Amino acid sequence: MSNSLIKEKDAVLVTGYINGCERSLAVLVERHKLKIFNFIYSKVFDRDIAEDIFQDTFIKVIRTLKRGVYQEEGKFLPWVMRISHNLVIDHFRKSNRIPIFESKDDFDIFQIIGDDVPNVESSMIDKQVVEDLQKLITELPDDQREVLTMRLYKDMSFKEIAESTGVSINTALGRMRYAVINIRKLIAEHQIVLSA
Repeated sequence: MSNSLIKEKDAVLVTGYINGCERSLAVLVERHKLKIFNFIYSKVFDRDIAEDIFQDTFIKVIRTLKRGVYQEEGKFLPWVMRISHNLVIDHFRKSNRIPIFESKDDFDIFQIIGDDVPNVESSMIDKQVVEDLQKLITELPDDQREVLTMRLYKDMSFKEIAESTGVSINTALGRMRYAVINIRKLIAEHQIVLSA
Protein backbone atom coordinates (compact mmCIF):
# COMPACT_ATOMS: atom_id res chain seq x y z
CA MET A 1 0.00 0.00 0.00
CA SER A 2 1.40 3.38 -1.00
CA ASN A 3 2.82 5.49 1.83
CA SER A 4 1.49 8.66 0.23
CA LEU A 5 -2.07 7.30 0.52
CA ILE A 6 -1.61 6.46 4.21
CA LYS A 7 -0.80 10.12 4.95
CA GLU A 8 -3.78 11.51 3.01
CA LYS A 9 -6.78 13.07 4.77
CA ASP A 10 -10.07 11.13 4.84
CA ALA A 11 -11.72 13.52 2.36
CA VAL A 12 -8.94 12.95 -0.21
CA LEU A 13 -9.20 9.17 0.21
CA VAL A 14 -13.00 9.26 -0.16
CA THR A 15 -12.65 11.24 -3.42
CA GLY A 16 -9.94 8.83 -4.56
CA TYR A 17 -12.18 5.83 -3.95
CA ILE A 18 -15.14 7.46 -5.73
CA ASN A 19 -12.79 8.07 -8.67
CA GLY A 20 -11.86 4.40 -8.82
CA CYS A 21 -8.88 3.99 -6.46
CA GLU A 22 -9.82 0.86 -4.47
CA ARG A 23 -6.72 1.21 -2.24
CA SER A 24 -8.10 4.49 -0.87
CA LEU A 25 -10.96 2.58 0.77
CA ALA A 26 -8.54 0.00 2.20
CA VAL A 27 -6.60 2.85 3.88
CA LEU A 28 -9.83 4.34 5.30
CA VAL A 29 -10.96 0.98 6.69
CA GLU A 30 -7.54 0.31 8.23
CA ARG A 31 -7.43 3.80 9.74
CA HIS A 32 -10.82 3.65 11.45
CA LYS A 33 -11.63 -0.04 11.92
CA LEU A 34 -10.56 -0.26 15.57
CA LYS A 35 -12.64 2.70 16.73
CA ILE A 36 -15.70 1.55 14.75
CA PHE A 37 -15.40 -2.08 15.81
CA ASN A 38 -14.89 -1.17 19.48
CA PHE A 39 -17.93 1.12 19.33
CA ILE A 40 -20.10 -1.68 17.88
CA TYR A 41 -18.69 -4.25 20.32
CA SER A 42 -19.40 -1.95 23.28
CA LYS A 43 -23.08 -1.98 22.26
CA VAL A 44 -23.66 -5.64 21.37
CA PHE A 45 -20.94 -7.28 23.53
CA ASP A 46 -20.64 -10.20 21.13
CA ARG A 47 -17.63 -10.50 18.84
CA ASP A 48 -19.44 -12.39 16.03
CA ILE A 49 -22.38 -9.99 15.96
CA ALA A 50 -19.97 -7.03 16.09
CA GLU A 51 -18.02 -8.48 13.12
CA ASP A 52 -21.27 -8.88 11.13
CA ILE A 53 -22.40 -5.32 11.89
CA PHE A 54 -18.91 -4.01 11.09
CA GLN A 55 -19.02 -5.76 7.67
CA ASP A 56 -22.56 -4.47 7.02
CA THR A 57 -21.42 -0.95 7.92
CA PHE A 58 -18.76 -0.97 5.23
CA ILE A 59 -21.06 -2.60 2.67
CA LYS A 60 -23.39 0.36 3.23
CA VAL A 61 -20.46 2.82 3.04
CA ILE A 62 -19.32 1.29 -0.28
CA ARG A 63 -22.85 1.34 -1.76
CA THR A 64 -23.37 4.97 -0.77
CA LEU A 65 -20.00 6.04 -2.18
CA LYS A 66 -20.56 4.07 -5.42
CA ARG A 67 -24.00 5.66 -5.88
CA GLY A 68 -22.36 9.07 -5.59
CA VAL A 69 -24.75 10.32 -2.92
CA TYR A 70 -22.16 10.88 -0.17
CA GLN A 71 -21.85 14.56 0.79
CA GLU A 72 -18.26 15.32 1.78
CA GLU A 73 -18.12 17.71 4.70
CA GLY A 74 -14.86 16.46 6.19
CA LYS A 75 -16.84 14.16 8.46
CA PHE A 76 -16.18 10.66 7.14
CA LEU A 77 -15.69 8.96 10.54
CA PRO A 78 -18.78 10.49 12.24
CA TRP A 79 -20.79 9.48 9.15
CA VAL A 80 -19.55 5.86 9.33
CA MET A 81 -20.16 5.80 13.10
CA ARG A 82 -23.75 6.95 12.47
CA ILE A 83 -24.24 4.11 9.96
CA SER A 84 -22.86 1.55 12.46
CA HIS A 85 -25.03 3.04 15.24
CA ASN A 86 -28.15 2.67 13.05
CA LEU A 87 -27.22 -0.92 12.16
CA VAL A 88 -26.79 -1.72 15.88
CA ILE A 89 -30.28 -0.32 16.53
CA ASP A 90 -31.61 -2.42 13.60
CA HIS A 91 -29.98 -5.48 15.17
CA PHE A 92 -31.75 -4.86 18.49
CA ARG A 93 -35.05 -4.12 16.71
CA LYS A 94 -34.84 -7.48 14.97
CA SER A 95 -34.30 -9.15 18.35
CA ASN A 96 -37.20 -7.08 19.81
CA ARG A 97 -35.01 -5.24 22.31
CA ILE A 98 -34.30 -1.60 21.66
CA PRO A 99 -31.57 -0.27 23.93
CA ILE A 100 -31.14 3.28 25.16
CA PHE A 101 -28.15 4.91 23.51
CA GLU A 102 -27.79 8.23 25.32
CA SER A 103 -24.39 8.27 26.86
CA LYS A 104 -24.01 12.04 27.43
CA ASP A 105 -21.60 12.31 30.35
CA ASP A 106 -21.70 8.63 31.21
CA PHE A 107 -18.45 6.73 31.31
CA ASP A 108 -17.76 4.59 28.26
CA ILE A 109 -14.77 2.31 28.58
CA PHE A 110 -14.37 2.08 24.83
CA GLN A 111 -13.97 5.85 24.44
CA ILE A 112 -10.66 5.74 26.31
CA ILE A 113 -9.05 3.23 24.01
CA GLY A 114 -6.59 4.90 21.61
CA ASP A 115 -7.89 5.31 18.07
CA ASP A 116 -4.81 6.34 16.12
CA VAL A 117 -4.09 4.59 12.83
CA PRO A 118 -3.80 0.99 14.02
CA ASN A 119 -1.00 -1.41 13.17
CA VAL A 120 -0.76 -5.05 14.22
CA GLU A 121 0.98 -4.15 17.48
CA SER A 122 -1.52 -1.45 18.52
CA SER A 123 -4.44 -3.73 17.59
CA MET A 124 -3.02 -6.36 19.97
CA ILE A 125 -2.54 -3.73 22.68
CA ASP A 126 -6.13 -2.51 22.28
CA LYS A 127 -7.47 -6.06 22.46
CA GLN A 128 -5.42 -6.51 25.65
CA VAL A 129 -6.80 -3.25 27.09
CA VAL A 130 -10.38 -4.45 26.51
CA GLU A 131 -9.55 -7.75 28.22
CA ASP A 132 -7.79 -5.99 31.12
CA LEU A 133 -10.73 -3.66 31.66
CA GLN A 134 -13.18 -6.54 31.59
CA LYS A 135 -11.10 -8.24 34.31
CA LEU A 136 -11.09 -5.03 36.38
CA ILE A 137 -14.89 -4.88 36.20
CA THR A 138 -15.01 -8.26 37.96
CA GLU A 139 -13.10 -6.69 40.90
CA LEU A 140 -15.86 -4.15 41.57
CA PRO A 141 -18.37 -4.65 44.40
CA ASP A 142 -21.41 -6.62 43.17
CA ASP A 143 -23.85 -3.68 43.08
CA GLN A 144 -21.41 -1.47 41.13
CA ARG A 145 -20.45 -4.26 38.73
CA GLU A 146 -24.13 -5.00 38.08
CA VAL A 147 -24.96 -1.37 37.18
CA LEU A 148 -21.83 -0.95 35.03
CA THR A 149 -22.53 -4.19 33.14
CA MET A 150 -26.18 -3.29 32.56
CA ARG A 151 -25.26 0.18 31.35
CA LEU A 152 -22.24 -0.61 29.16
CA TYR A 153 -23.02 -4.04 27.81
CA LYS A 154 -26.81 -4.31 27.91
CA ASP A 155 -27.48 -0.66 26.98
CA MET A 156 -30.09 -0.31 29.69
CA SER A 157 -31.23 3.16 30.74
CA PHE A 158 -30.81 4.16 34.39
CA LYS A 159 -34.61 3.91 34.73
CA GLU A 160 -34.46 0.29 33.49
CA ILE A 161 -31.48 -0.45 35.77
CA ALA A 162 -33.33 1.03 38.76
CA GLU A 163 -36.44 -1.06 38.01
CA SER A 164 -34.41 -4.21 37.39
CA THR A 165 -32.37 -3.90 40.59
CA GLY A 166 -35.19 -2.56 42.78
CA VAL A 167 -33.48 0.73 43.69
CA SER A 168 -34.14 4.40 42.93
CA ILE A 169 -32.65 6.04 39.81
CA ASN A 170 -30.42 8.15 42.09
CA THR A 171 -29.05 5.01 43.74
CA ALA A 172 -28.37 3.46 40.32
CA LEU A 173 -26.60 6.68 39.22
CA GLY A 174 -24.61 6.73 42.45
CA ARG A 175 -23.48 3.13 41.97
CA MET A 176 -22.40 3.94 38.41
CA ARG A 177 -20.45 6.95 39.66
CA TYR A 178 -18.65 4.83 42.28
CA ALA A 179 -18.01 2.11 39.70
CA VAL A 180 -16.31 4.67 37.44
CA ILE A 181 -14.22 6.04 40.32
CA ASN A 182 -13.18 2.52 41.34
CA ILE A 183 -12.36 1.47 37.76
CA ARG A 184 -10.09 4.53 37.47
CA LYS A 185 -8.39 3.60 40.76
CA LEU A 186 -7.92 0.01 39.60
CA ILE A 187 -6.48 1.23 36.29
CA ALA A 188 -3.92 3.27 38.25
CA GLU A 189 -3.16 0.40 40.66
CA HIS A 190 -2.69 -2.14 37.88
CA GLN A 191 -0.80 0.45 35.81
CA ILE A 192 -2.83 -0.30 32.71
CA VAL A 193 -1.84 1.85 29.74
CA LEU A 194 -4.98 2.84 27.88
CA SER A 195 -3.49 3.82 24.54
CA ALA A 196 -0.47 2.76 22.57
